[in-house]
Amino acid sequence: MSSSQYFEPQPASPSDRREITFGVGGVTYRMLTDRGVFSGQRLDAGTRVLLTEGPPPPLAGNLVDLGCGTGPIAFSLARRSPEAKVWAIDVNERAVDLTRDGAKLNALSNITACGPDDVPDDIQFTGIWTNPPIRIGKAAMHAMLERWLSRLTPDGVAMLVVHKQLGSDSLAAWLNAEGWPCTRLTSRNGYRLLRVSPHAD
Repeated sequence: MSSSQYFEPQPASPSDRREITFGVGGVTYRMLTDRGVFSGQRLDAGTRVLLTEGPPPPLAGNLVDLGCGTGPIAFSLARRSPEAKVWAIDVNERAVDLTRDGAKLNALSNITACGPDDVPDDIQFTGIWTNPPIRIGKAAMHAMLERWLSRLTPDGVAMLVVHKQLGSDSLAAWLNAEGWPCTRLTSRNGYRLLRVSPHAD
């Protein structure tokens, strides 16, 4: 696996920070981008589907942007749910720094950007929003989802966006088979928007 991949802790590509803007729901956000992070040039099409087609996030509690990249999901969650605490999580240290600095640019003080192991073990989440890193491989993807979905509150919800060609339907089938009730809310431009409920014990 190449160390230049966006899902590596320390990208090998030299840094080339830039600031761009993107608009969602009538709100314009500032976003810092760089090489070696997911969708480093623009707002990813799948992320846009998640932010425009997904339901409103929970108003309170702990929310997660899982695999935050440059932070657009975290920014939207933090603005729409100002009373919530938003955890922007990524293994990519450059992405974490970009999200942390981007939160300051957007005056969003309820975002904590960090690595996955920096989130306290006793915290549960009312919402998980993610454009998951499918390219890390199926086994790693399943392990990541099990780790974080298991921390949903009983009334919590997870929203995933995955392209059909990257296995959205098989992922939904696996989630259901493993006891995570999963339904497809919509499909836009090949992207499936999946809603996942807490484990059916």
